This record gives sequence, structure tokens and C-alpha cells, in this order.
Amino acid sequence: MQDVLPALLLSLKVSFWASGMNLVLGVLCGWLLARYRFFGRNLLDVILTLPMVMPPTVMGYYLLVLFGRNGTLGKWLQEYFGLSLIFTWQGAVLAAMVVTFPLICKPARAAFEEVNPQLEQAARVLGLPEWAVFLRVTLPLAWRGILAGLLLAFARALGEFGATLMIAGSIPNQTQTLSIAVYEAVQAGDDALANKLVILISVVCVSILWSVGHLAKARDKV
Repeated sequence: MQDVLPALLLSLKVSFWASGMNLVLGVLCGWLLARYRFFGRNLLDVILTLPMVMPPTVMGYYLLVLFGRNGTLGKWLQEYFGLSLIFTWQGAVLAAMVVTFPLICKPARAAFEEVNPQLEQAARVLGLPEWAVFLRVTLPLAWRGILAGLLLAFARALGEFGATLMIAGSIPNQTQTLSIAVYEAVQAGDDALANKLVILISVVCVSILWSVGHLAKARDKV
């Protein structure tokens, strides 16, 4: 267990941070795409969906170009804030955020589109401001879809490999997540450790998928 625990804790830490930040950003973007029509809306939707279809290593390369020491954003962060995301657990969070963002944004958009606009309009007629309409009407009606997307994103972040390896590397106890630890164990010929890691991550992912299925059934009954 001593060989497994550091990678497990780091993976959970990265997944929680990535899922938490994506929850805010994904719900906001999903709501905007579902409720507003604006120039470039379809293009924005395509760009936000790209991480779902592009190879993770390609996304990792883009992140290196942007956030590397010579990258546009990376140089700016280093110059003004003294921050470097390369080969850090924060870089692993960034990689997981980018790869899993569509898994929250797309279900959130679908959930908001299923909310009856007449219910929101009735709340406005009763005098509720826009933020109150969102928090008291829209969000409570869409929460199951959002939660299902959040669980899927968490499971995907837990098993993220390609983009994380590109931007965060594989430093034991610092950036070596469960999926990277499996790769390193196989490369080293340590089948016993690889089996432990694979079983652990499989149990967690199956549990999450079961929860998503349970939520979907509950949603259909409503």
C-alpha cells in the first residue's frame, strides 16, 4: 500500500481540483451556450469540444506551447507571478481540466436546454433577479445532468495520462499520478505493483460509472 498511496492521493488531489474548477467554468459555459445566441457561438462550441476528440498528447503539446517557459502564457505567469506550471502538480491539474472540460460543459448545456424557459420567465415575472432565477429555478432543475457530467469528468481526470505526462512529467510523489504510475510499473517490469494500481483505479471508475447510471435512472423517473 505504501507504493500505491502517494499516486492515489495525488490523483485524487488533481481530480478534485480539476473537477471543482471545471464545475464552475463548465456550468457557466453550458448555461451561456444553452440560453444565449451570439456571433461565433457554434465556433466556440466546437473549440470547447475539441479536447473530447483530440488525442491527449496533442492537447498536452498545445499546453506546453502556451504554458512552457517560452510560451506566451507561461512567460507571462513567470514574469508577473513567479509561477511555472511545467513539471508541477498544478500543471497536472491544468492538463486534467482541459481534457475533461467537455464532459462537464456538454451535459450542463443539455441539462439547461431541457429546463422549461416558461418556468424561468414566471420567476422573472414574480420579481426575481436573473441571478436568483438561475440559482432557485434553473440550477435545481438541471442539477442531475450537471452532477452526472461532473462524476464522468472526475473519473476521466483520475485516469488522465497523455496530457498530464506531457506537461507535468513523471516525478514520484510530486507529479506521478495513478495512470502514469501504471505505465512506469509496466516499463520497470513490476507486474505486482501494476496489478495493484490497475485494480484500484478500475474499482474507483466502476463505482463512479455505477453512480452515473443510477443518476440517469433517477432523472428519467422525474
